[in-house]
Amino acid sequence: MPSTTAERPKRRLLRRIPASQLIAVAVRGTMLLLVGVLIMAATKDWSELRWVALLALAGLPGVLTPRHQVLAPLGRFAETVLVGLGASAVALAADQMYSLSDGAGASAILPYLAVPITAAMLNHRPLESAGLLSAAALTLAVAGWLTVLPDGTRQLSHFGYLAACAQWLILAAVGTITTGAMQRAALIRRTPQPYAEATRLLTQLRQVARQLPGATLDPGSIAEHLLEELRPIGRPQRAAVLAASGAGRLVVLAQFGVEADDTSTRAAWETSLDADSAIADAWASQQPQLSGRSQLRSFDQTGPVSAVVVPLIAGVRTVGLVALERDGTNGYPPALTGRIVSAATPAALRLEAALLFEEVRSIATNEERQRLAREIHDGVAQELVMIGYGVDNAQATLPEGAEDTAEELRVLRAEITRVITELRLSLFELRSEVDRHGGLTAAIAEFARISGNQAGLKVNLSLDEAGRLPASIESELLRIAQEAITNARKHANAANLWVTCTVDPPYGLIEVSDDGRGIPDERTDGRYGLAIMAERAERIRGRLEIRPRDPVGTTVAVVVGGSSRQEGRATR
Repeated sequence: MPSTTAERPKRRLLRRIPASQLIAVAVRGTMLLLVGVLIMAATKDWSELRWVALLALAGLPGVLTPRHQVLAPLGRFAETVLVGLGASAVALAADQMYSLSDGAGASAILPYLAVPITAAMLNHRPLESAGLLSAAALTLAVAGWLTVLPDGTRQLSHFGYLAACAQWLILAAVGTITTGAMQRAALIRRTPQPYAEATRLLTQLRQVARQLPGATLDPGSIAEHLLEELRPIGRPQRAAVLAASGAGRLVVLAQFGVEADDTSTRAAWETSLDADSAIADAWASQQPQLSGRSQLRSFDQTGPVSAVVVPLIAGVRTVGLVALERDGTNGYPPALTGRIVSAATPAALRLEAALLFEEVRSIATNEERQRLAREIHDGVAQELVMIGYGVDNAQATLPEGAEDTAEELRVLRAEITRVITELRLSLFELRSEVDRHGGLTAAIAEFARISGNQAGLKVNLSLDEAGRLPASIESELLRIAQEAITNARKHANAANLWVTCTVDPPYGLIEVSDDGRGIPDERTDGRYGLAIMAERAERIRGRLEIRPRDPVGTTVAVVVGGSSRQEGRATR
């Protein structure tokens, strides 16, 4: 036990020493030992070991203060000069001992030249490494010129000395270059490559997007453009472009010729990949599929139907489908199907780029909303809570007879509580997202119930979700519904709230009604929220309508897919 206790200070000291310094000590010690052995083998003279002692002394700053801006470079420079001077002296001593002739004895100390030069490169000082290499060459040349051998010749003129100096200078240079390359490779591995790659790809995407026709990366617009291209070729009476939405289902990006005048009888495309349909077969096989029955659910098929479903393949991945239908038999013979495939194939890459861009934009938006929610929660919300506690303490310590002050503090405390409640609802709004499994109706229902309960509103929900809309459209519809519900809660002074959500892809309807005081012309509060809702509706090519509710109140409604319904009636 005593020995263990005595070792603890040593262990703590070793833990405080960086691993890089321990490695530097080990490398320098090993090289000094090697050089000492080589000097003794070449000269047989113990006095020549003074060069080892001088190198150890000169290397102390580089070991103890490797990051110092002055001492460490000076120490490495001293090591380099000592190696150059020592090489000449050791070569002369070896010549006198006849162990190594012609100046070749310089090789005994020159291996240490790699130590200061490599150390400079490891400390990210490439210019210093180059300078030390030049200083070593200059010192070797000057020392060799000044050293005169017993036969009257200068040491610099001997081939052995020149060969040894050139050999180790080249090896030191190669070692320096290799060290630099390894450092750069290690730095690249430490760099967050996904972010660097993402930055590069997003920059390219921005440049390419600006060169696109209409500069659009909207999946809905690309899908509509594809249908317009295919209409004169296949002459379909009903058509749609579908893409994956997760959970084994598809979403309709664009369509025409499907909706009936009565929205209650509106037909919808088969979006399940588990169903027995040409749509599911085309997705699984990545081959065009012909069918003699309609690919619409709840479609009143009174006569023969010809349908063709073409997969949109980018690389090896299916990114979408285009389905065309017309009444009658043999509507899509092989020649016509081939023309449709040829026309649809180029759209696959455009659609994949648009879907990926939409996903990246959605991720970035969600992350920013989460970041704002965290900052508000950790900042303003916490400070308001502390202020509320301060008001409570002030109320508790009021002297008797201070009724006016007590009333003012009660009013202030009630206002702080109201602001905190509003802030918490805002945080909930920021964090609310459309779950890929729960759907749009679930997200809107949860927000309506929580907001209504906080405001004492009776919430009436009417939810009907027959499928999923594209993620970007669902996100915007959720934000519009949140804004409409928040306006009713904060400004309407209502007792009841009616929320209707109908989703039958690509059609979607969100309607929020209250029995409050309405929106008179002279009212100014809430106008910014209405403008934001209009912008969101325009972004998803929807229609926003704000109208009085009979007998009192306001109704806010947003519809997507309405234009294609009118187009369908025109087609029929």
